[in-house]
Amino acid sequence: MKLLIAVDMEGCTGVVSWDQVDRKTAEYQRFRRLMTGDVNAAVAGAMEAGATDVEVSDGHGGSGNILIEELDPRACLNTGTPSPFSMVQGAQDGMDAAFFVGYHARAGTLRAVLDHTWSLSIANVWLNGLVVGETGLNAAVCGAFGAPVLLVTGDQAVAAEAQECIPGIESAIVKTACGRYAARCLPPAQTQPLIRAAAQRAVQRFLEGQGPRPVQVSKPVVLKLEFTSSQLGDLAGLLPGAMRLDGRTIEFESPDMPTAYLRFRAATNLAGA
Repeated sequence: MKLLIAVDMEGCTGVVSWDQVDRKTAEYQRFRRLMTGDVNAAVAGAMEAGATDVEVSDGHGGSGNILIEELDPRACLNTGTPSPFSMVQGAQDGMDAAFFVGYHARAGTLRAVLDHTWSLSIANVWLNGLVVGETGLNAAVCGAFGAPVLLVTGDQAVAAEAQECIPGIESAIVKTACGRYAARCLPPAQTQPLIRAAAQRAVQRFLEGQGPRPVQVSKPVVLKLEFTSSQLGDLAGLLPGAMRLDGRTIEFESPDMPTAYLRFRAATNLAGA
């Protein structure tokens, strides 16, 4: 069983502020080690349950956060930027399933640690008319390549969001948010066994023919992006084929989800978002 573990940082153990996930701060080095610990717990649980080939994709910021010298040696690491499929790099390489580790809720979610969608410059993203966050967007890319998302780790808000778009997904809730910058956090001595056990259950269910199905979206795929300012709309609107809906919003149609994702990334890069 080939497994992709796609990793973000805001949903990792103990994280409640931007300082903890920003490489320019003193706090960052502590939390990249905690991030690596969450990943190792997921790798261990997956392999104990029967995964045979694990690929980890570092999806936070510039994708250089996970400490490779501390990564479980049974896994390999996708790191650096840009890579074609960014947060889910490797999904295109015949993965059987995926985990989302350290994920966060979409922009505007109530009681959710560091809620946002892709960047702080994006107000909303719609996929075929449905508001999505990074969980829904990345799950649709994995689904386009036939890989269901079996597990999400993070706070209670992202667990609920994931359950909406991926019925039956396993979750490991490492903190309970009471606001954007505050949560009841479990320490690593508790979160790592929690993640490991959830990863085991997720893989076991998959190998028994149970668990979530790949997320599939109808074609053509329509993506709509609302930015936080009209200047960003001006820049993203330079994407060939994009239709400007108002000062802050663009929309474009693509033949399939992988193409839509690549165009989404092009639009956000044009806007500097």
